[in-house]
Parts: sequence; structure tokens; C-alpha cells
Amino acid sequence: MAVPLIQQWRVGTYIMKQRLKGNDKYPLVLMLEPLFRCNLACPGCGKIDYEDSILNKRLSVEECLEAVDECGAPVVSIPGGEPLIHRDIKAIVEGIVARKKFVYLCTNGLLLSKKIDQFTPSPYLTFSVHLDGLKEHHDRAVDQPGTFEIAVKAIREAKAKGFRVNVACTLFDQMDADEAAEFFDFCTNDLEVEGVTISPGYAYERAPDQEHFLTRRKTKQLFRDIFSKPDAKTWKFSQSTLFLDFLAGNQSYKCTPWGNPARNIFGWQRPCYLLGEGYADTFRELMDDTEWDKYGTGNYEKCANCMVHCGYEATAVADTVAHPLKALGVFMRGVKTDGEMAPEIPLDNQRPAEYVFEGLVKTMTQKREEEEALKKAEAEMAAKSDAA
Repeated sequence: MAVPLIQQWRVGTYIMKQRLKGNDKYPLVLMLEPLFRCNLACPGCGKIDYEDSILNKRLSVEECLEAVDECGAPVVSIPGGEPLIHRDIKAIVEGIVARKKFVYLCTNGLLLSKKIDQFTPSPYLTFSVHLDGLKEHHDRAVDQPGTFEIAVKAIREAKAKGFRVNVACTLFDQMDADEAAEFFDFCTNDLEVEGVTISPGYAYERAPDQEHFLTRRKTKQLFRDIFSKPDAKTWKFSQSTLFLDFLAGNQSYKCTPWGNPARNIFGWQRPCYLLGEGYADTFRELMDDTEWDKYGTGNYEKCANCMVHCGYEATAVADTVAHPLKALGVFMRGVKTDGEMAPEIPLDNQRPAEYVFEGLVKTMTQKREEEEALKKAEAEMAAKSDAA
């Protein structure tokens, strides 16, 4: 089973508690990003195009665990950058597991074999290894030959040592349905990973390659073509059935940006992991003061083509809990791959994109440097006081 029963139960009861409390905005997955530095430079990535002074910064173990406690989400995803570069990643993971949160440690796999013995197998820990298709597609997507073979070897080694392993796959318009089906067969039958987290690529405004991102219409048709393959029901995905149904154009969902809040070196990112248009100092400030209605498909030009799991999986999960028979029906019948698609969200009234990233990063960098200088000065004063 792609998602362990204990995780399904814990997440389901968490959602029911939120609903009973009357909370309509609550987090499901904390996107904890302890660094931006990576050992790859993928052309479709908008996370690593910073100057060295930013790439060299890290969230401390204390800051990471404070974010976990402050947010309270039952699941923590640790993306990057490449988290295994962080020298304290073992302590961060152990601290989260000790809190009985479900951790998805995202990695491109290049350092996994080297670092694997730092970790202990646990039902609360899953290595989520990034593979964008089979060898040709993956190596081209990450712009470095040989990475597919290294990542696959690391996956096999991690599984042999008793770890849960997931594959995270981002689809661009370079892979057709037959190639995707071959890849999912490989993940399910050869690698035998617990599941695949699949999502269309998001068009980061700073990504070097803007040419190959999918539009919503292309995304829906691609997933219909993929799910129409004979082996589709045998594939294991680490996502809700209704999210997969949404990808195939059968659900008219709006995104739930607060479902996957992001904490990185600058603070709590507004409005979501994909868009950086402001930062809050605390999780509560993020939830209470963000103008959520300004974002999302139909509201904002930058969100027009987004169908990414970190925006829509929370919507699908909430729908599953609210309408279990609907979800069961899709699970039993399979994702619909023909006929009319669900109505699309109109884009007529969306506000134009605002390109605030450069100025925002400069401001946040200055703020963090000032805070670090203040902490250093306070520490030095305290040391002098103790010496006296």
C-alpha cells in the first residue's frame, strides 16, 4: 500500500478533529525547506537561482523543530535544495520522528548511499527520491548524465536496508503517455517502491527553461492518456484517488494553499511553496494575515496553469473525507479517461502577475543578516558578562 494505514488513520482523524472544531483552514503537510543549496542545477527548477550568500544559509535544528511544533501538521515534507547536504539533517529527521510526525525526506539520490547509515528505518520515515522518468528523460531533466543510475542504485540499497522509499516524479511536456506508463511499470514492478508522487511541473518564473511546462489542458489530456493504459490500476501512487481524478480533468477543484505551508530560511512563505510573494514571521501570522483570495487559478495570473500536488492534494484529501463514497467510486472504477471534462475555472477576472521576487529576496536577505548580526552581538555580550 502506497500510504501506510497508520498514516491514513492519523491524517483522517486529524482532519475530522479540525472539522469538528470548525476550522476551515488548517495545514496537512508542512513543507520544511532547511536550505536552497543543491548539487544539481535542473533547468526547470526555480529554487536554486540565488546568490551564494543565500545558498549558504541553513535553518538550524531548533528552527526546524520549532516550525514543526508551531504548524502542527501530521506530515512533514523536507524538500530543498538537497536536504542531505545539510550537516544536521539526521538530527532534524530524528526530532520530527520523535514527535510521531510522518517525514518525507526528499532527495535527488546522489548522496543517499553515502548518508543512508545515518538514519534508522521507521514507519514515520520515507525517502522520496526524485526521478523524472527513465534514464533518458531523467538525466535530461536534471541536466546531468548518470544521475538516474545513481538514484536507482540508492533506491535499491535503501529498500534492502528496510527503509520506505517513494519516487517523486514531475512531468513536463517532453514525456508522452507510453513513456510515462513504462516508467510507472518500472517503479511498481522493478523498483517496487511504496508509491509514486506525481505532479505536473510548475512554471517557476525564475526557472531557466520555460518552454516545457504543461498548460492545464495539456496536463489533463496527458493524464487521461496515461490512466487509460492497461496497467494503470496496478500502479501505486502516494496520493489520493481524487487528486489523480483531478489531474485527468474530472474534478473542478480550487487549490488549498494553506494545506501545504512552507517554512524556509526567510520565514513562512506566502502564499505557498511554489509562489514567494511575501513572508510571515510566524505560522499564525501566515494563516491569519495572508490574503488567500488573491491567489489560485482564476484569481492570479501566475496560478493559471498550476495543478501541482502541494496546492491541490489537500483539496482532494478534504473532499475524500467529506465524500468517502465518491472517492470509493473512483477507486473502484478507476479514473475516468473519456467523455466531457469537468468545467474549467474561468480566467477572465484573474489579476495580472506581479514580479516582486527580486526586491523581496533582497529585503529578506538584509533582514536575516541583521538578525544574525544581532544574535552574534548578544552572544558576545553574554560571553563578556559571564567572563566578568
